[in-house]
Amino acid sequence: MTKMGLLQRLAVRMTPPFITPTAASPPLPSFTLSLRRNLHSSAAATMSATNTPVTPLDLIFKEKKSLRAKVKKQLRSMDPNLRSQQDDAIQNIVLDSPWFKSCKRLCAYISCAALREVDTSKLLSAILNNSGQDDDAQVRKKLYVPRVEDKNSYMRMLNISRMDDLIANSMDILEPSPFDADGNERENVMFANEPVDLFILPGLAFDKSGRRLGRGGGYYDTFLAKYQELANDRKWKKPLFVALSYSTQILEDGVVPMTPNDVPIDALVLSSGVIPITPAANEII
Repeated sequence: MTKMGLLQRLAVRMTPPFITPTAASPPLPSFTLSLRRNLHSSAAATMSATNTPVTPLDLIFKEKKSLRAKVKKQLRSMDPNLRSQQDDAIQNIVLDSPWFKSCKRLCAYISCAALREVDTSKLLSAILNNSGQDDDAQVRKKLYVPRVEDKNSYMRMLNISRMDDLIANSMDILEPSPFDADGNERENVMFANEPVDLFILPGLAFDKSGRRLGRGGGYYDTFLAKYQELANDRKWKKPLFVALSYSTQILEDGVVPMTPNDVPIDALVLSSGVIPITPAANEII
């Protein structure tokens, strides 16, 4: 078999399954179909230009890069009023959910408006203020939030007790300072004596089978894999991985590319409601 023939076979094998539109099924989004065509043509072009075989992972990374660009463009064009409405609806759904109210310890991301992530400011404030009234009161929670330490996918989740514990980093993204007001090192969730019940996760794109596309740094996938390993070693129950998403970030099943290092989610929260995905989520949600 020629090198080009082998490349084409690899491209077909590594392309996520697509459903061919029929009269009985809705057409796939135009960017989904163009991604598939571009994947094959770009692989062939790379092979001819460099005379270097393209690996299956190379094809996946190319596809992820192309998909990220398209989803970012969609998020930039999202109406600000619609974004604000969905932000409020998503956070209210989480705050009203029994699985959230009953959790005692959780990790949650701090939203960044510049990245057009689903807002979490109301959610975090409610956790830190322990807001809950009458018989609807929430269990008091311990909150851990992310602090990026370097460019090698190294991220820690540190405990905070108030919003003032957050400082802006070099990218103008809020994160916890490594030490509290008394000069004590903040508790790292990886060294905590008790397990986390819930992770509230960001992402750039998702599908309803649990696939998540991040922004390319690998911080969350690396951290989630390490925490799962820790939970297994300590015989803790696996925490629920729940992602927050705008409706425009939800793609057709199978469109989001996956590698062995990508960690799937258990459930999605959209402005229209919660979508449980895994058996663990179906038991709780």
